[in-house]
Amino acid sequence: MPPPEILIDARGHRCPVPTLRLRRALDDAPAGARVRLLADDPMARIDVPHFAAEVGAEILACEETEGGLSFLVGKGQADLG
Repeated sequence: MPPPEILIDARGHRCPVPTLRLRRALDDAPAGARVRLLADDPMARIDVPHFAAEVGAEILACEETEGGLSFLVGKGQADLG
């Protein structure tokens, strides 16, 4: 059974706020956690995958939603040092 998702709703905020909120959630989450980020800033399509690659997190899913984008990000064992 996958761990429960942590939901971060960053709609209405411009980058870098969605990425900063994702960073904070991943910092606080245990290894193996899954964080769902909702964002409506078009730059999130570029910023979130770049950030995830930088910290060793994995984009498990990226979907278009009625309010923008939904990213499901998995935290690995050694993310964020």
